[in-house]
Amino acid sequence: MTKKVFTGADIEAFLKSGKTAADLPKDAVLTPSARDVLRDGPGKVVAGKAAAAPVSTGKSSDRFPPLPPGVPKVPPVPIVPSFEYHWPAGGDPVTPEEIQRFFYSPAIVEIKTQMVHVGHKMWGRNMVDGNGGNITVRVGDNLVLCTPTLRSKGELQVDDIALVDFDGNQKAGWRKRTSEVNTHLAIMKRQPLAKSCIHGHPPYSTAFAVAGIEPPTCLCSEAEIFTGPIKLIPYQTPGSPENATSVGEVAKDNPAVLLQNHGVMTWGSDVEDAYWKLENMETACQTIWVASQLNGGKLHSIPFEKMQDIFKIRRQLGMVDPREDWKECQLCDNTSFQPGAVCQIADAAAPADSGRLDPEAEKLVQQLTDQILAALK
Repeated sequence: MTKKVFTGADIEAFLKSGKTAADLPKDAVLTPSARDVLRDGPGKVVAGKAAAAPVSTGKSSDRFPPLPPGVPKVPPVPIVPSFEYHWPAGGDPVTPEEIQRFFYSPAIVEIKTQMVHVGHKMWGRNMVDGNGGNITVRVGDNLVLCTPTLRSKGELQVDDIALVDFDGNQKAGWRKRTSEVNTHLAIMKRQPLAKSCIHGHPPYSTAFAVAGIEPPTCLCSEAEIFTGPIKLIPYQTPGSPENATSVGEVAKDNPAVLLQNHGVMTWGSDVEDAYWKLENMETACQTIWVASQLNGGKLHSIPFEKMQDIFKIRRQLGMVDPREDWKECQLCDNTSFQPGAVCQIADAAAPADSGRLDPEAEKLVQQLTDQILAALK
């Protein structure tokens, strides 16, 4: 006797007619596609051909899709990426043509692109205003890329970047270099690790600079790790030789500094590193200012022994901290930091000489207040 063979199409028609798997002949032969249709919806109307189930051999390679083109078969060794530029010592271009070829080479264009990206981030985070702020990156024994003068960092383009030598003489670029480049160069001349410098006017950091106050230490762990103590540099006219000298001397040992009545400066191994320090400093200053308005202005310092852990992290990151040998009384001494105002009501049960309000004085103040209000009416 011939047995009926059902294909996938046969089972679809069979189910559409209102029949179910129970209505199939007992000796029916089902193809693999027919079994798939029954499995996906026995007793239901199937709207199309069922997809064949993937056949697995049990191997892990059969359970996962193939790798995309260009992806290695073995995972790479994890690294920490770095944008630091390493130039060949004594290899600076000399002739005008060599300088032009160097200035427009792919490696230098990539650094200029990074500078533009950082400039846009600075503007987006309100760290610069108008045409303020500037960025530099060292790219040779005697060569430094810099942002131009009178150009908003929010509108900065790759073609705007200029090239100067260590004396501030412009060597390439159609836009005039920033007038404050010599301040950046003063740091680079004194500190070989400073391969990129950034100047900006972030509001909270600049507020500390205008107030002439160095932010207290041992408070924000991120700032302690990446910037260390934030030092204040006395005011000098922006762009002046005096300003370059004073900033260079202090900043060579401190990668984040305040310029009194002016703004801030940071430096790092590359432009991204210098920008991170700018963010670290600004966030720390904002946090400290907000915290000083809470809890009567009392700030909780990182314990002395925990600061030693921070110094260890800094050493692992290649950062030297002169405070490592300081004593506990020196390291986190924030007694000079005083919040703007602290109002406190005296305890009525406290002794008379403990700062309680004088009732007679309060009575006199109330009488004077009443007289003034009466006169105003």
